[in-house]
Amino acid sequence: MTERAARRLVLALLRSIRHGTLELHEEDRRTVIGTGEPRAVVIVRSPRAWPAVLRGGLGLGESYVAGGWESPDVTAVVELAARNLERVDDLRRALTPLREPFQRGRALLTRNTPGRARRGIAAHYDLGNDLFEAMLDPTMTYSCAVFERPDATLEEAQVAKLERICRKLDLQGDDRVLEIGTGWGSFALHAASTRGCHVTTTTLSERQADVALQRVRDAGLEDRITVLREDYRELRGTYDKLACIEMIEAVGWKDFGTFFGACSALLAPDGAMALQAIVIDDRLYEVEKASRTFIRTHVFPDGCLPSVAVIARSVARHGDMRVLDLEDITVGYPETLRRWRDNLHEHAAELHAAGYDERFRRLWHLYLCWCEAGFEVGRISDVQMVLGKPGRHPAPTASAAVAAAHA
Repeated sequence: MTERAARRLVLALLRSIRHGTLELHEEDRRTVIGTGEPRAVVIVRSPRAWPAVLRGGLGLGESYVAGGWESPDVTAVVELAARNLERVDDLRRALTPLREPFQRGRALLTRNTPGRARRGIAAHYDLGNDLFEAMLDPTMTYSCAVFERPDATLEEAQVAKLERICRKLDLQGDDRVLEIGTGWGSFALHAASTRGCHVTTTTLSERQADVALQRVRDAGLEDRITVLREDYRELRGTYDKLACIEMIEAVGWKDFGTFFGACSALLAPDGAMALQAIVIDDRLYEVEKASRTFIRTHVFPDGCLPSVAVIARSVARHGDMRVLDLEDITVGYPETLRRWRDNLHEHAAELHAAGYDERFRRLWHLYLCWCEAGFEVGRISDVQMVLGKPGRHPAPTASAAVAAAHA
């Protein structure tokens, strides 16, 4: 399709916008489509953007990274698109049964083996510790923060999140704690230093492991923290408590059951697991797991967001854990993402000097805006769950409804 024909078709499709206002700027014209909020402005820099947009979210994202379009507020553009996807979602759901046989056939050829998992983790988390040091707060925590005060710093909000997880697990000094997904060591350091427990933490990222080990040494906690470089399927032993903070998204939809079965087998009969997870709307799960999205293609290869229902089913069918508590902490994620984005902008010169070029900067700017919009419109959420073995009872802080359901 020619660029001119693609432009006509895109404009025709855009005129079906029901929610919000889109203001398009081209070299010699300005076009306004729709009314109300959200209001998004797109500046078309290249006619190649028009055919790219016809490839959906993947094309929209790739066109931005290539410089095909700009916006003073990229989050608003993605949010506007997300709020007008009802008919697209309906069509994708209708086509899902037709796509399922091909999806399952492809899955047989692309098992998320420990080796493949290591490569997938390295593709994101081994991009360079200087990148994440510039983006994150001093705790080096790469997950949703909990802002207990509007004026809280990002570091304070991340410590509040880590403390909340420790309280939900009711961590004690004599607990043997396992963490799957070390990050750069923030949970292990917080749990060991504030509770006195022993934490065994594992990551597949070589660069994360190196930093975590150094931070453990610097804190003088070598006797309380053990850092491993093992896949969750390779772990052995028995633990009292288990924490997994936004790592399940890398497990892959084919292995959610395997993951929860492994977690159950690693816990003592009265053990508990704290899970923080980015989850997708239950109604979108089957569609999204089969889709070649912008994030899964360019940011998190082999990743897949579970839904709350998928987690509950996997827990019920694999192992003997049950859900004791569920809390939605999504409200903190848009602000967390904005703080990360601001940090990257603040350190743009240093990152450029370190080899992160303009294309990479645009990719990560879009990635953070894309996620922020997803949380704002409710297509994705962030939850903290407490799972317990048969001998574990709901803690006093558990929600009354969940506690009563399992009494």
